[in-house]
Amino acid sequence: MRKPIALVVDDEPDIRELLSLTLGRMGIETVAAEDVGSARKELGNHDFDICLTDMRLPDGDGLELVEWMQGNAAGIPVAVITAHGNVETAVQALKMGAFDFISKPLDLQNLRNIVENALKLGNTRANEGSRLLGESQPMHELRQLIDRVARSQAPVHISGESGTGKELVARLIHDSGPRKDGPFVPVNCGAIPAELMESEFFGHRKGAFTGAVHDKVGLSQSAHTGTLFLDEIADLPLSMQVKLLRVIQEQAVRPVGAAKEESVDVRILSATHKDLAGMVKSGEFREDLFYRINVIELHVPALRERGSDVLLLAEHILRRLGSSADKLDDSARKGLRNYAFPGNVRELENMLERAVTLSAGAQISAADLAMRPTERETAGVTPTGTDLGHQIDDVQRQAIVEALEKTRYNKTAAARLLGLTFRQLRYRIKKLEIE
Repeated sequence: MRKPIALVVDDEPDIRELLSLTLGRMGIETVAAEDVGSARKELGNHDFDICLTDMRLPDGDGLELVEWMQGNAAGIPVAVITAHGNVETAVQALKMGAFDFISKPLDLQNLRNIVENALKLGNTRANEGSRLLGESQPMHELRQLIDRVARSQAPVHISGESGTGKELVARLIHDSGPRKDGPFVPVNCGAIPAELMESEFFGHRKGAFTGAVHDKVGLSQSAHTGTLFLDEIADLPLSMQVKLLRVIQEQAVRPVGAAKEESVDVRILSATHKDLAGMVKSGEFREDLFYRINVIELHVPALRERGSDVLLLAEHILRRLGSSADKLDDSARKGLRNYAFPGNVRELENMLERAVTLSAGAQISAADLAMRPTERETAGVTPTGTDLGHQIDDVQRQAIVEALEKTRYNKTAAARLLGLTFRQLRYRIKKLEIE
């Protein structure tokens, strides 16, 4: 098995030597180039596993080399070395296809982390996007984008309506990339109380505040070598936005009550259904953080934009519920195709779960789906304030309890009485919290 080979591009002999020594200790051979022209020549002569390039070169800059490599050496991950604090250039390099960036003065541990992640790409096939069901054009494009961004370390922001599957997209990016063996740590930013947020994100030291009876590891540290997924990032208070920006820029966190920072190696993915750009304009979200997390944006299409995917998804969900994929009759199929799904895939799942439990016949009809009226159908109608979902849950709960009582809590017999499989009944009992 051959040793990995790295191309080091820098016009400063001292930097080239430092990089070559560091990589050599990692068992990586190096080939040096001092400008863009010689780097292109070397790329044609060797099968490199990674390229490290300085931003400022005698005959051009690192961005030119990154751009050239996307068309001529696209399989080689390239990391650019930028001047300290030159965030704009680093972001531009990531958008152009760079794998990652390293700031001067060089942090050798950070350099080693980046190189190790880049080398893992050789053993990673980014085909996990196939788990994202759908044959529509928007879904084909989304899967292609997932495969592309999975090879990068750039922050990715995932936008889309509630219920479209943004966390699934984040997991696919993680599972398809070099960090797949590291942890995937999802965080709902809107679910953490403001007063506990810093401690939850960065951890704390014993005695840092009343109630801190022992050291606690933060979510950021828990994601070390993996991915930190910040769901509903728009709900972060401004004070936490400042601290998050530092984590992204410096790859370091300071636990509450700690005297010094701890380095962390995490990739940041984020998501929200809100208009972040609009929140920047209104002052609710920091502009500098917005541009750092939004280096690459992926938009997850709404279900109503995906055509016949709704039927493909419906069949998949029915099989998962232990039911037959052909359980939908013609009226149900037509209804699903014409429905706008304001709650997207999550609403489809809930709709089918209810229908499987409540349908009296062998098949599910449009009436069993209990689709919400459209705005046009409800025009002029005064809302009653009743929650249809809760009403249906109550009906299900009552029917199941009665069946259990009739069968003396024999679940197999109760399932037969309700026309369900044992698995379906067990799922309903758990979901409806029936003791």
